[in-house]
Amino acid sequence: MLGERLKTAREAAGMSQAEVAKAIGVSQPAYCYMENGEKIPSLSVAKQISIVLKTSLDYLVGTNNG
Repeated sequence: MLGERLKTAREAAGMSQAEVAKAIGVSQPAYCYMENGEKIPSLSVAKQISIVLKTSLDYLVGTNNG
C-alpha cells in the first residue's frame, strides 16, 4: 500500500523517481525499492517524502483515505 501511494503521489506531483530521490537525499534505486514495497522508509524519510510530494504522511502510510 505504501509503495502504491508513493507512486501515485509522485506522479500527481509530476516528479520522476530520480527527482524525489535527490530531494530526500537517497539514491534513485533506493527510492524505487520503496515504491516497489521492497524497502520501508524510516519515519524521518517518509516525512521528507510527504513534504516533497506535498501530501500528508497519513495518506502515505494509509491511515487516511484522502
